[in-house]
Amino acid sequence: MIGQRDTVNGAHFGFTDRWGGVSAVPYEELNLGGAVGDDPAAVTANRELAAKSLGLEPARVVWMNQVHGADVAVVDGPWGDRPVPRADAVVTTERGLGLAVLTADCVPVLLADPVAGVAAAAHAGRPGMVAGIVPATVRAMTELGADPARIVARTGPAVCGRCYEVPEEMRAEVAAVEPAAYAETSWGTPAVDVSAGVHAQLERLGVCDRAQSPVCTRESKDHFSYRRDRTTGRLAGYVWLD
Repeated sequence: MIGQRDTVNGAHFGFTDRWGGVSAVPYEELNLGGAVGDDPAAVTANRELAAKSLGLEPARVVWMNQVHGADVAVVDGPWGDRPVPRADAVVTTERGLGLAVLTADCVPVLLADPVAGVAAAAHAGRPGMVAGIVPATVRAMTELGADPARIVARTGPAVCGRCYEVPEEMRAEVAAVEPAAYAETSWGTPAVDVSAGVHAQLERLGVCDRAQSPVCTRESKDHFSYRRDRTTGRLAGYVWLD
């Protein structure tokens, strides 16, 4: 269920795999995405299971309406009855509030400055990485008192540069913005490495405490991959502060 977990000075990070939930094929088992065609009751049950396995109250987890952009929402609690806004990052100073990001090949980026008490979750796909979602998220954190030198960054399972084939023109466009994302597939065609691009951006922003998941979602049968399966579930990354 929780494939990877880390705690640093009261900041908690967790990434799910696809197992331990109640969804049926092709979303089996722990699909956490509510907009992929799965039974809504199964998604609700899965979100409850995942939150409780992390020690979080399911109602105290903030989700996003992700659109591959660079908009950041600062939050102090769950949305409640309000519509979930279009955003690809959420930032909070509210301790005990879980921030969640959904992925199925894109890079889930979890950030926290435990000293300042600021946490963030960002969705960095290829378009979002190019649009600057990572710098925008760090900027929103610093405006709330975070120091990039203290920020702890963890990125979760995502499609790797050896598997993310793109047209040559697209690779060139991405590399013009972020050279570190330039890649080649294992079979010798143009590719993009979004995780490498995200970590290069974080490094330039002064974020030194970084760790990247070794899991490639396209290669791992334990994880959902849109590029591999098309109709499939969504993984989640969670971050929160004591």
